[in-house]
Amino acid sequence: MESKAGPSCRLVFCLLISAAVLRPGLGWYTVNSAYGDTIIMPCRLDVPQNLMFGKWKYEKPDGSPVFIAFRSSTKKSVQYDDVPEYKDRLSLSENYTLSISNARISDEKRFVCMLVTEDNVFEAPTIVKVFKQPSKPEIVSKAPFLETEQLKKLGDCISKDSYPDGNITWYRNGKVLQPLEGVVVLIFKKQMDPVTQLYTMTSSLEYKATKTDIQMPFTCSVMYYGPSGQKTLQSEQAIFDIYYPTEQVTIQVLPSKNAIKEGDNITLTCLGNGNPPPEEFLFYLPGQPEGIRSSNTYTLTDVRRNATGDYKCSLIDKKSMIASTAITVHYLDLSLNPSGEVTKQIGDALPVSCTISASRNATVVWMKDNIRLRSSPSFSSLHYQDAGNYVCETALQEVEGLRKRESLTLIVEGKPQIKMTKKTDPSGLSKTIICHVEGFPKPAIQWTITGSGSVINQTEESPYINGRYYSKIIISPEENVTLTCTAENQLERTVNSLNVSAISIPEHDEADEISDENREKVNDQAKLIVGIVVGLLLAALVAGVVYWLYMKKSKTASKHVNKDLGNLEENKKLEENNHKTEA
Repeated sequence: MESKAGPSCRLVFCLLISAAVLRPGLGWYTVNSAYGDTIIMPCRLDVPQNLMFGKWKYEKPDGSPVFIAFRSSTKKSVQYDDVPEYKDRLSLSENYTLSISNARISDEKRFVCMLVTEDNVFEAPTIVKVFKQPSKPEIVSKAPFLETEQLKKLGDCISKDSYPDGNITWYRNGKVLQPLEGVVVLIFKKQMDPVTQLYTMTSSLEYKATKTDIQMPFTCSVMYYGPSGQKTLQSEQAIFDIYYPTEQVTIQVLPSKNAIKEGDNITLTCLGNGNPPPEEFLFYLPGQPEGIRSSNTYTLTDVRRNATGDYKCSLIDKKSMIASTAITVHYLDLSLNPSGEVTKQIGDALPVSCTISASRNATVVWMKDNIRLRSSPSFSSLHYQDAGNYVCETALQEVEGLRKRESLTLIVEGKPQIKMTKKTDPSGLSKTIICHVEGFPKPAIQWTITGSGSVINQTEESPYINGRYYSKIIISPEENVTLTCTAENQLERTVNSLNVSAISIPEHDEADEISDENREKVNDQAKLIVGIVVGLLLAALVAGVVYWLYMKKSKTASKHVNKDLGNLEENKKLEENNHKTEA
């Protein structure tokens, strides 16, 4: 670009340009700029008082200059040379600071600030360095899985648009992966875009995995240079599924082995500890030498006790890798004899047995009419109170739901038995006649009165308990009468009569029928009386024996005294007296 200072100036300018020198004391100056930012280059020269104008140029690789900006010191005008790559990007301030917007990689050049006077040219060079931060590294082309003992490509770590180019490092669980033949293989490459001059770095990792790599994170990083120095960007973690062969087989049983009972369904599950786990197995059932090919589960339905035994499973292609388990199918059998509804006559004997057969010791409980019995029932002579609903129940406590029960409904029948009693009221104005009836089914009672008399109250009946109840009436007979009590059930009809004298005639009353509870009390009292009598008899016997021994000793002493006296007659009299005494 031409200066407007005139021809003489142009001549001086040209001469001075060729003879331009660096100002003493100025060395190389570098300006670092981020890609896309504005590059700011101050002119590191003191502006002379006789300055004519200032210019900026850059140097081509071959050293030839390219002028890009001009500013006159007198007219304060700015002109920019027609350089396509800097069109609309330059700004030159009054202090001759040059600004370049939207920094590019191609801006990495040696720029020179020139201040021109009439007799000299001063220059100050500036080196421009442009830096571009790369994109965050990313692991791509990741392997779907890794296999143990096999060298396999894990993936590529890629970082784009960097300037200058950077280095990529791989990490396993935060530790740097160094190349190792046959285990870790790293292949690095970089490419530069011819238009943007930015680099793309790619590092491929081949890796031989082990089981320790399960859930192990892999990352990579890119190290690059920026305006402020060295920096690093880290990738996201990548975790790989590790495939490894099965080394052990296990077998599981559902439900729990301790709770299997007859009628259950058993599900066998065979598992291999490899990844991926095996999908098919061979199942061996008790007594069957050949395996059954199936998925990892095999179900047996409605098992019986003969299914007890050892169950096994193995891999299809490696039958030596096998697992086994013992299964016991628990069972419980109960047999009650007799059972159901049984009808017996009173006084009959009835043996009852509840037989248990089980896979282990079982508990047995007897119930009568929902009340637990202390022992199993046994009937040598049936009573009406023995009738009822008996249940024999057994269970295996360790096996839930394994419980059996059988029931016996015992019916004790008997023909009606009648006993009649009478009792005179203390006032002597009436008499109570009671008809005690025993029998099952419950007999119906009917009264008949022969003779004249009057009924004071209606017939009164007691509750029917254990095959017994009574019916009573109260009469005031004016003359002797006969009362007849008739009891009838499905088995038989029984009749009993009782003569009752008129009120004015005294007669002996018969005691009322005592209840079972009172009968037990009477029996206890009788036992007490018998015990007292026996004790008295034993005491009398002991006293008699003592008295006899005493008399025998006295008689012996008398004989010795008589001999000493020599009186035979008196001895005879003493003996006669002794005989009388003993008598």
